[in-house]
Amino acid sequence: MSYGFETLAIHAGQEPDERTGAVIPPIFQTSTYAQDAVGAPRLGYEYSRSGNPTRDALQECLAALEGGRYGLTFASGLAAEDTLLRSALRPGDHVVIPDDAYGGTYRLFARVAQPWGVQFTPARLTDADAVRAAVTAQTKMIWVETPTNPLLGVADIAAIAEIAREVGAILVVDNTFASPYLQQPLALGADVVVHSTTKYVGGHSDVVGGALVLNDAELHDKAKFHQNAMGAVNGPFDAWLTLRGVKTLAVRMERHCDNAERVVEFLSGHPAVTQVLYPGLPEHANHDVAAKQMRRFGGMVSFRVGDLAKAERICNSTKVFTLAESLGGIESLIEHPGRMTHASVAGSALEVPADLVRLSVGIETLDDLLADLDTALSA
Repeated sequence: MSYGFETLAIHAGQEPDERTGAVIPPIFQTSTYAQDAVGAPRLGYEYSRSGNPTRDALQECLAALEGGRYGLTFASGLAAEDTLLRSALRPGDHVVIPDDAYGGTYRLFARVAQPWGVQFTPARLTDADAVRAAVTAQTKMIWVETPTNPLLGVADIAAIAEIAREVGAILVVDNTFASPYLQQPLALGADVVVHSTTKYVGGHSDVVGGALVLNDAELHDKAKFHQNAMGAVNGPFDAWLTLRGVKTLAVRMERHCDNAERVVEFLSGHPAVTQVLYPGLPEHANHDVAAKQMRRFGGMVSFRVGDLAKAERICNSTKVFTLAESLGGIESLIEHPGRMTHASVAGSALEVPADLVRLSVGIETLDDLLADLDTALSA
C-alpha cells in the first residue's frame, strides 16, 4: 500500500466533492440518474442497483484496506456470500468449509447451496492435513474463517492457500472477526476476502452490510454481474454509514484488543471459568499461526463454564455487556452461541458446546467491563 492503513481508511475513495468541496463524500440518495442522451449516462450511472457513487466510494476504500484490486458491497454479509457462491460455483461442485463455521454460513450451504447442487464437507481448518483429506476431485472452493465463530480457531491461510492452488480451488477467507486492520488474507494467498461489514468495519451497530474484496478480474466481473442481476446491494445511506465507521477502524481495533486482553486475563484466573478461548493465549492451539498472520489478536473472546444452566445464567446477569447477537460494535455484547447465533447448527457436525459463552468486547471503560463480568460469574 502506498499509504498507511489509517490514511487509506480516511482518504481512499473519498476525495472532496468536486462541486462543493465537501470533505466527506455526499450521500447520493437517488434511485436513478438523468442521461445526456439515449445510451449516454453520465459517468456510467444509470440506476442505483447497478451503480451508486456512495457505494463506489465504500467499495474502493475496502479494496484499498484489504490490499485488493476490486471491492463489491452488499446488503448483508450473507448476501455477499451468496453472490460469491453463485458467481464461482455450479451444481456438482464441492466446497470445504470450517467445522465450526458461523451458523448463517452453514445454513447458506446446507439449506440453499446444497439443494442447488453444491456439496460441502466440514473440516478442521486448523489442521492442514484435515483440509487436504476433505478435498475431492470436485472441490472448487475452500472456505476459511479465521478466527472462527465462535470457537476462535485459527487457520494458517498461507498453508491452505498452497492446498487450494494444488487442486485448482478458490480460497475464500471470511475476515470478519479480524477486520482488515488485524489481518490481510489476500497478501497471504487468499483469492477472495468476505466481510460482514455490519461488524468491525461498520463498528457502531447501526448498519447491516457485506463485502467481497478480490484481485482476479474475471471473477470480479462475474461477481459484479451477479451483484447487479441478483440485486442484493446496500443502499446509499447504508454505504455512507459503513464508510463513516471504517474511518475509525484502526483506533477502535486497538481499544478492542486492549480491553479483550485484560478480559482474557481476568477470565483465565476466575474459578467459575473452565476454559478461555482466545488466539492471544500462549496455550491456544494455533497461537503461533495467529501471531504470524495477525497484527493483534482481536476483540472476540469465548469461554466455557461447565454446564448449560450456568452459561445461560451468566448471559442473563450482565449489565454493561448487552445480551444480543452480532459483534464488533463499540458496545460490549454477550451471547450464548448454542441458543442464539449458532442454533442453526444444533444436531450437526458443527454443533457448539452447550456451556460456551461468547463475548464481543467493546471499547467501554475496562474496570466497568471487569466488574460486570465478575458480578455475573458470581451470580
